[in-house]
Amino acid sequence: MHKKFITIRKHFLSHELYKHPFAVPIITIVTLSFVSLFAMVIFGGTTIGAGDSHVVQLSIEGAKQTVPTRAATVDEFLQRAEIVVNKGDVVEPSLDSKILSDNFRINVYRARPVTIFDGNARVQTLSAAKAPRTVAEQAGVKVYPEDNLKQEVSNEILKDQVIGEKIVVDRAVAATLVLYGTPATVRTHVTTVGQLLQEKGVVLTQGDSVEPAVGTPITPGMSIVVIRSGIQVTTAEEDIAPPIEYVEDPNLSFGATATRQAGTPGKKSVTYEINIQNGVEVSRKVIQEVRISEPVKAIVARGKAFDISKDKAAVMAAAGISPSDYPYVDYIVSHESGWRVNATNGRTWGLCQALPGSKMASAGADWETNPVTQLKWCSAYAAGKGGWAASYNLWLTQHYW
Repeated sequence: MHKKFITIRKHFLSHELYKHPFAVPIITIVTLSFVSLFAMVIFGGTTIGAGDSHVVQLSIEGAKQTVPTRAATVDEFLQRAEIVVNKGDVVEPSLDSKILSDNFRINVYRARPVTIFDGNARVQTLSAAKAPRTVAEQAGVKVYPEDNLKQEVSNEILKDQVIGEKIVVDRAVAATLVLYGTPATVRTHVTTVGQLLQEKGVVLTQGDSVEPAVGTPITPGMSIVVIRSGIQVTTAEEDIAPPIEYVEDPNLSFGATATRQAGTPGKKSVTYEINIQNGVEVSRKVIQEVRISEPVKAIVARGKAFDISKDKAAVMAAAGISPSDYPYVDYIVSHESGWRVNATNGRTWGLCQALPGSKMASAGADWETNPVTQLKWCSAYAAGKGGWAASYNLWLTQHYW
């Protein structure tokens, strides 16, 4: 079908009619008609779906190979390929990730020897994790948000007695902060009580007292007490949401993600001044917010690699979609319908699962069978969401659009 389409197009181009002033418009119309017809065959009920074969680009420690598979997930693929994942190895994306896109990337990183220096203690482990906190957690080494970790290759092999990577843990000093009667453990690298109060956001006002004095050096396990006289207060501990840092990875498929460091929430102590009348609390206001422990950011890798087949590209081009939007369209359509033009789920229909499917009649009477017509409607729908890129980001957040 494809070769026939090319031959017909060449015939038109070589015909004498090409010299006619209306030749170019006629050729364009005929070409788009064949693209539509070709797409209807390719993307009809027999389109490649989730249960059919895909091509996986497998990388194991940088050694790459292309493997056809009918596996639905990364885990199933590795099992079928008899690839053993050992303790400490890292697979990206995660094992439960679905294989939906063309030339789907799966990366296997083998565990390497890593030595963790934690004061006088030394812990040896095998890990392929890229974030030092993740390596420490895998090795069973408890680290706190305020602890600093430095990952490096040992340059003093004889002194360190290490071959390979090392992680040095710089521990923060732990102390107890008693804020208006409520104790909490805090950790810090600063050296005095005053610096600690400033770091944690403790604001001293008239009537507040601190024991010991602000110039006192911080020592492990010491207690720092802040007292406020003349009013009734209460203190509550609340979470601080961890931030997320996204890193772009050209070795992961577009839309695939891999968590390289799990985020953990921080803690803050919120002090309220209580207004009591006739023995009943009638109001309260925040007079102090103190960050007890810092949140640990999550690090998430996002894939950038994509391969769009010529068939899909031809249909998207015929629908007037910009090539820069092809990855977003492919991701959404692959997840919504598997590129099946007649995909249905109740009242939804088509490539983008319009609800109801009859909405697509605004793009053409052949909306039930023509992928080009469906994609034209999808583009208009995406424009209402801010464009294909915005629609893709929305889909990542809520898994529908």
